[in-house]
Amino acid sequence: MIVTEGMGVGMPITRTTHTLMDQDQVAAIAKRMKRAHGQMGAVIRMLEEGRSCEDIVTQMAAVGKAINTAAFKLISASLKECIEEATIDRDVLTEKLQKLFLSLA
Repeated sequence: MIVTEGMGVGMPITRTTHTLMDQDQVAAIAKRMKRAHGQMGAVIRMLEEGRSCEDIVTQMAAVGKAINTAAFKLISASLKECIEEATIDRDVLTEKLQKLFLSLA
């Protein structure tokens, strides 16, 4: 979606933003994040119980992977929607989404 804000006198400022509209994707991403939330709780319990570093780090890696997978899914679904949407400045938004993608690398 393109949001236009008035500045009083002169031309309005246009900025590009996107909200994921595919509710199936939103539900899938939310499910992954809830799973990561549960895994994070397990990490905290493991620390408090004095479990081995190896077990804790393995669980931490699973949390990180779940979060990154959710983020990649969000970016790719958003990019797909933006490409299909005719009213959006695709080049600007694609660049923004690419930067988000690279921030996870």
